[in-house]
Amino acid sequence: MKLFSVIIPVYKVEKYIAATVQSVLAQTYSNFEIIIVDDGSPDRSIQICQQFTDKRIKIIRQQNRGVCAARNTGINNAQGDYIAFLDGDDLWVPEKLEKHLEHLENSPNVGLSFSRSAFIDEAGKPLGIYQMPKLKNIIPPVILCRNPIGNGSSPVIRREVLAEIKFNNNCYFDEELHNFEDVECWLRIALKTKSEVEGIPDALTLYRVNSKGASTNLMKQIENLEKVLEKTRSYAPDLIAKYGNAAKAYELRKLARWAVRLKAGTLAVQMAHRALSTYWRILIDEPRRTLITLAAAYSLLLIPQPVYHQMEALALRITGASQKRRIIQEQSKQLA
Repeated sequence: MKLFSVIIPVYKVEKYIAATVQSVLAQTYSNFEIIIVDDGSPDRSIQICQQFTDKRIKIIRQQNRGVCAARNTGINNAQGDYIAFLDGDDLWVPEKLEKHLEHLENSPNVGLSFSRSAFIDEAGKPLGIYQMPKLKNIIPPVILCRNPIGNGSSPVIRREVLAEIKFNNNCYFDEELHNFEDVECWLRIALKTKSEVEGIPDALTLYRVNSKGASTNLMKQIENLEKVLEKTRSYAPDLIAKYGNAAKAYELRKLARWAVRLKAGTLAVQMAHRALSTYWRILIDEPRRTLITLAAAYSLLLIPQPVYHQMEALALRITGASQKRRIIQEQSKQLA
């Protein structure tokens, strides 16, 4: 039986970590090890982890160096054939590992398998909406501009693929990058190995929308993306020359949506305008998503809050229902 190594970086997640670990222990595929990397967490996170008595759990401690370093430590201590990552505040559905095992065993050309994700709030309640990325034909420009993998709790990677991209003394994720370390790692897999990146339609990861999380530090995101572009330019200059501005525009549009979620109307409009001025062709390439982002930003800024909240709730219900139908349809096609 193939062994999975599940790597969980832990830092200030005492509210969530018990449920996170339990979601792994509840997997329908049971041949796994859990490597919990204590990244110098100052709260009770590790004490909570120590309450689990399952022999498949291993706890490793290090000084606080960030999520990249914690993942690198986890990989270097992993014994599995497949390496899976789970952030300390996210969850998996019980079939997560089983579905990825089936995908990877049936697709030897795929080196990184990812799933869709469902959004949950800070209390773990489903928000009824999903990350709905492109699943096939994931070429480097798609990763650079759209990051279909979506979040760090989604991918499962063959051990030998990670071995092909390691650098600087057994590093896999670049510890100099912040918030874009995932994208940069997935890019290296796509650019430097012969393995394919491919997704499966099931929403197997529950991604927690945390208002205090790193994703909400909007103003530094573009600066961090610039670092990824600069590093990638050193070995793939043509890719960055052709798609660098597009990548920044897509990121700015994403930040506009995050600002909408944070109810920061002025910032949302500013981000949307910057996206269009950086690469106006996003209006041609993805008109629906771009126009919806603009409409949401201006609505938040101009419409009275009670009316806006009603409109937002209705839009989320419609979007979630549509996404759910699409997931079910694609799952049915996969089984046919």
